[in-house]
Amino acid sequence: MKFSICLSTGFEGVMYPIPFAGPGDFVAQAQLCERLGYHSVWGNDHITTQKYVTELHPGKAPNFYEPLITLAMCAQATERLMVGTALLVMPMREPVYLAKQVATLDRLSGGRFILAVGLGAYREEFTAMSPRLKGARRGDMLDEGIEAFLELIIETSASHDGDFYAFKDVAMFPKPKQDPYPLFIGGHNMATVERAARYGHGWLSGWRPLPELEERIKILKNRTAELGRPQDAVEIAPQFSMLLAKTDEEAETNYMASGLVAHRQSLAYTARDLSQQVAANLVGSPNTVIEKIEKLKSIGVDHCSALMIPANTLAEMNDQIEWFAHDVMAKV
Repeated sequence: MKFSICLSTGFEGVMYPIPFAGPGDFVAQAQLCERLGYHSVWGNDHITTQKYVTELHPGKAPNFYEPLITLAMCAQATERLMVGTALLVMPMREPVYLAKQVATLDRLSGGRFILAVGLGAYREEFTAMSPRLKGARRGDMLDEGIEAFLELIIETSASHDGDFYAFKDVAMFPKPKQDPYPLFIGGHNMATVERAARYGHGWLSGWRPLPELEERIKILKNRTAELGRPQDAVEIAPQFSMLLAKTDEEAETNYMASGLVAHRQSLAYTARDLSQQVAANLVGSPNTVIEKIEKLKSIGVDHCSALMIPANTLAEMNDQIEWFAHDVMAKV
């Protein structure tokens, strides 16, 4: 089982106070995670402040750091730690330049960059930056963007003429150091399961109630095999929240009082049962969280990916990272 941490690149106001972390903090946190034996750190991708965040924090402007640049800094300051996006919003990116950025970052890091792509949680961000495309279906843009990206990083000379993107005879070098390149597909609906089975080296889903997660893992593995790929070709890497306390009751109380709960409520449209958000995430005493991880292993989870840690200060977040490494990760 792999474990990794989500940096606060785009979580101010969403999950953390404003302000929360600065540029040097991301690098220091990546170095801490490397020392403690985590597999990777990940950055999430937001462009503009969400309406509900503005209402919760009137007069305050959250700082959202671009994840690829932030992760490049983290990779430069570490030696073994993988870095990744959890996730990068593909419909808000132009695929030719994205492919160039990904290949460059993977080369400069020595093959330590993982790109996870998805729709993005908030359509309002997409509409704000692309008002002329406000009627576009982002799922169609994601599908076409993935195909265009793969053409660019695989083909010697790539051309594409689609509904949203077009380029001709693009010879892009260097290619990523990792071959094949580990593209992860983010999201948890059934269309995402299909994308992961077809294109992905990893599936970075959001948390789901465990019976539902188990069912979707089975569907993904079966569909992967139907498409002619090895059944285990896709790393199962759900993104959970993590919060430890001495007792389960204290952990639940702290979790439910955190800013992460408002974030969950803002995503109610994803049809997750919010009454299960404590049970289905890594929230509890260390012993309880270890039991949850053993259950996740038994249903096919390979990687507890980009763990989101609700905290009031950066010091609290780092304390949780250290506690989890010593009392959970070391014992699994």
